Amino acid sequence: MITVEPHPAPVPHGPLAPTTRVRSARAEDAAALAELSRPFVRSGALRERPVPLYAAHAADFLVTEAPGGDLEGCVGLRVHPAGPGECREPAGVLYNFCVAGPSQGRGVGAVLLRAALAAARARSLGGLFTATTGTGALFLRHGFTPCDARLAPRSWAHSLDPRRGARVLARTL
Repeated sequence: MITVEPHPAPVPHGPLAPTTRVRSARAEDAAALAELSRPFVRSGALRERPVPLYAAHAADFLVTEAPGGDLEGCVGLRVHPAGPGECREPAGVLYNFCVAGPSQGRGVGAVLLRAALAAARARSLGGLFTATTGTGALFLRHGFTPCDARLAPRSWAHSLDPRRGARVLARTL
């Protein structure tokens, strides 16, 4: 069981375009997901993933789509069942969370995070984990708190690269 204190989520920083919509990603979005992620890979905030990997895991992703069809943001949600010997419920891991530069500060990230939280609840997950090399401010505003990686799903926690200095955050659902 994850034990963290929830915090209320504030209103987004700026106005969100009313025509922005959230949807599940499709395999044909793979190149756009890779392109959207590229600036964050270059900055070191995200790990590089090849287009075929995005295609293979497209079902993990929620995306926000601008009126013209361009992707504004994405977040992956991978479900991890409780492993042998683990006394916990299935948990989710949020990964590859990014918002395109022109869409930042408009609430797109908050919309994506709320959609991911709803998807995790719909799957009856006990909690969510993520790792961030940044401040994690959006996650913290939405009830995530720093936690020890040993509380996270083992396979995911073991995949974290300690050289990146990422903080693990968790939230109960």
